[in-house]
Amino acid sequence: MRPSTSRMLAIPWFVNSLDRIFLTFVHPPCDILMTLLCVTFWLTLLLVVYAYVGFPVLLMVRGLLARPIRKSPATPNVTLVIIAHNEEDVIADKLQNAITQDYPGEKLEILVGSDGSDDRTNEIVQGFKHAGVRLIACERQGKIGTLNETVAHAQGEILVFSDANSMYDSKSLQAIASCFSDPKVGGVAGDQVYTTDKGNAGSLGERLFWNFDRFLKQMQSRSGSVTSSTGAIHAVRRDLFEPVPSGVCDDFLISTRVIAKGYRLVFEPNAIAYEEVAASDKAEFRRKSRIIARGIRGLWVMKTLLNPLAYGFYSFQLASHKLLRWSVIFLLPVILLLNVACVGEGLVYQVLLGLQLAFYALAFVGILLRNTPIFRNKLAKIMAVPYFFCMANFSALSGWYQFFVGRRVDIWNSHRAV
Repeated sequence: MRPSTSRMLAIPWFVNSLDRIFLTFVHPPCDILMTLLCVTFWLTLLLVVYAYVGFPVLLMVRGLLARPIRKSPATPNVTLVIIAHNEEDVIADKLQNAITQDYPGEKLEILVGSDGSDDRTNEIVQGFKHAGVRLIACERQGKIGTLNETVAHAQGEILVFSDANSMYDSKSLQAIASCFSDPKVGGVAGDQVYTTDKGNAGSLGERLFWNFDRFLKQMQSRSGSVTSSTGAIHAVRRDLFEPVPSGVCDDFLISTRVIAKGYRLVFEPNAIAYEEVAASDKAEFRRKSRIIARGIRGLWVMKTLLNPLAYGFYSFQLASHKLLRWSVIFLLPVILLLNVACVGEGLVYQVLLGLQLAFYALAFVGILLRNTPIFRNKLAKIMAVPYFFCMANFSALSGWYQFFVGRRVDIWNSHRAV
C-alpha cells in the first residue's frame, strides 16, 4: 500500500525541523555565539580588574569600619630569630643592627640558626657572643628545618623572624612589641622597604609592587587582619607557633595560623625592614617562583581559611589577595584571544585590543632592554611596569607548575648576586 500524500509531506517537514533545532543548539547562529564570546570577555576582564583595582577599593570601603589596635608601650621578652646559610657578606651588619635596636638588652634574645653554613658565617656569629647572640649550628636541611630547630631554643614571649639581609629601623622591635599590648593581636606584619634601584627593569616594578602591597596591608589591618606577613619582618606570640612543615612558605604559614587560632594579624608601619632589591631580574624571577610555589602549598595546608562561614571576610580576602592574584596568569591569554575574536563588534573592542598589544609590546621592549642604563631615564621607566607585571605573572605560572608536578625546593642557595 502506498503511503498517503499527507504522510509523505510530513516526513521532510519533521526532518527539517529536527535539523533546525540541532543547528540552533549545536551550531548556534553567529550572533548568539558572538554574544557569548563578548560576555565571557567582559566577565574575564572584570575579574582581572577586580584583582588589581576592585579589591583595593573594597578594602578602602571596608576600612571605614575601623577596629583600632590597643597599643601601649611594652617590653615583653623578645626572641629575634635569624636563619642564615652562607651569609658571611651580610651577617655582621645584620647582627650589629640587631644589638643596637632601641630595646632593652636584657629583654632581647638573638638566635642565629645556621643552616649548614660552610663559609665564615658561624665564625662571625660567634664573634658576637659577648653581645648575647647565640649560634644554633644545624646540619644542612633547608630553612624550615633550621627554623624549627632554632625556635625550639627560644625563650621569649614574642618571636620576631628576620632575613639575614634585612636591616631594621632602630624602633622596629619597640613598634612590634606595642601591638602585642592588645590581647586580640596574635601576630604583627612589618613593613618591607627597598632602599636601592639597581637600574634593571624589575627594580622599579618591585618597589612599586611593595608600595601597592603596603597600601593593601594598611587597609586590611584597619578593619581586621592582613592576609599574611613578609619574611623580612614579622612576629607572633610564642605560644601560637607550631613547627612548620617542609615545602611551604614559612612566613605565610606562621602568620596565617594566627588567624586560624582566632587572633588578629595586624600591620605595623613603624616596624621597618630595609632591603636591597635583587641584583638581577633572573634572581628575582627565581625568588618569586619559589615563594609562590611554596605559598600555594601553604594555602593548600591552610585551605580551611577559605571557609567564609568560619572566617568571614578574611576568607574572601585570602581568595582575592592570594588565590586570584596568583591565578591572573591563566586569565590574561583568555582576555587577549577573546578580544581578538570580538574586535569586529565595535570601537571599544578595537581600543582595548590596541591597549593590550601596546602593554605587551612595552613589556617585550623591557625584556630586550632590561639591565641597561636606559631604565634610569624617567620616560623609559614606563616600560618597567608592564615588564614587571608580566614577569610577576610568569613567576606565578612557574609556581603553579612546580606545585602541580610536585617539585619542591626545600634547600637552596642565595641568588642575590646572580
